[in-house]
Amino acid sequence: MSDAIPMDLVGIRVELPTNTPIMLLRERDGDRYLPIWIGTPEATAIALAHDGIQTKRPLTHDLLAVLIEELGAKVDAVVVTELRGGTFYADLTVSIGDDVHHISSRPSDAVALALRTHAPLFAEKELLEEVGVRIHDENDEEQIEKFREFLDRVDPTDFEGHDFEDH
Repeated sequence: MSDAIPMDLVGIRVELPTNTPIMLLRERDGDRYLPIWIGTPEATAIALAHDGIQTKRPLTHDLLAVLIEELGAKVDAVVVTELRGGTFYADLTVSIGDDVHHISSRPSDAVALALRTHAPLFAEKELLEEVGVRIHDENDEEQIEKFREFLDRVDPTDFEGHDFEDH
């Protein structure tokens, strides 16, 4: 995680007309965004945690967070590491005492867990430089509208070989 850049979850957006959910991460101290196409169940899990909504029964990510805590472990960080073959990859850094484990994960699952455990989010610098989308001024309505239009018209199949899904 030497070149990892702190990120914040902006939220879940829906790409039209296919209604495909997009998890949108934003560089904390910058103007780059990382859009990652994800599945509907993962989008729901992320949106519930992001909005602070508790379900009557624990969902899978809730159960995993409780399990980690009960075992005396801690999720230290989530890092979106790379885009390979059109698929995003992430690493969970989990510690149990002095033992540190790096566990490969889909970014959507890693973010859903990070939200529940209050773990920080990061993206590798090289990845953000390669596929990050830049918006120069958050208060620049024209830039934001162009980005929204991009999300509304883009289709994952537009990126043949780089479909940006986190599978």
